[in-house]
Amino acid sequence: MRRRSVVAALVVAALVVAGVAVAHGVDGGKSARAVSGQFTATTASRVTSRTCSTAAGKTVVTTDGTYTGSSTGDADLTGPATLHARSTINTTDGVGVVTGTLKIDVASGHDSVAQFTTVYSGGQLAGLAVGHAHRPSSHLVANVSAGFTAAGGFTSGKIGGSTGGAAVELAPAGCRSTPAVRQRSDATGLVTAVSPTSITVAGLTCTVPPALQSKVATVAVNTRAEIHCELVNNVNTLTKLERKK
Repeated sequence: MRRRSVVAALVVAALVVAGVAVAHGVDGGKSARAVSGQFTATTASRVTSRTCSTAAGKTVVTTDGTYTGSSTGDADLTGPATLHARSTINTTDGVGVVTGTLKIDVASGHDSVAQFTTVYSGGQLAGLAVGHAHRPSSHLVANVSAGFTAAGGFTSGKIGGSTGGAAVELAPAGCRSTPAVRQRSDATGLVTAVSPTSITVAGLTCTVPPALQSKVATVAVNTRAEIHCELVNNVNTLTKLERKK
């Protein structure tokens, strides 16, 4: 039970760090597109491991290694793949965490790189990867899943494109906000119709808002006036009224 608590704490801490990275990556993003890839990395090298037993009789294996293979899918996720992974697995119960770095050498010569944090259960892992795709200015946020063993590496790996979730690439797009267009109309002449809710001057009719009803009450038909109106929620609304001699 103590070991499970430690593993759960590690997962929570790792996901909090990943969440901060996601927030940083998303901030300022101007465009988003879905991407996906599949990877296999079964050539293991420089794998080290340490085994210990807990007071509860559980066996915990900690490993660190590098695994190489290939990734296919969207252009930014296609190329030779290298994963440096660290795992802490309770082999008695088959649960743990696997974290590390995923690097894909894409055809352009630039790397797509992401840090991943995953939960391991019964030979399968699933979690989140955050980094950049192809260019440092293009952020990658992806759900990842795969089969994993410390000796055999990663099999049937997916970057997005699965029931576990998708992957999104964010990139600057030079978006510019569309300024709001204020539509105004004015008229000066005789008041031809007036009520607590509307006023007509020289053929222009405007709805009277509550804030101007007391002022509109001071004018009558055939009074000379100047009105200023503005389109508010598709309603031509009075914004200013002046009596003229």
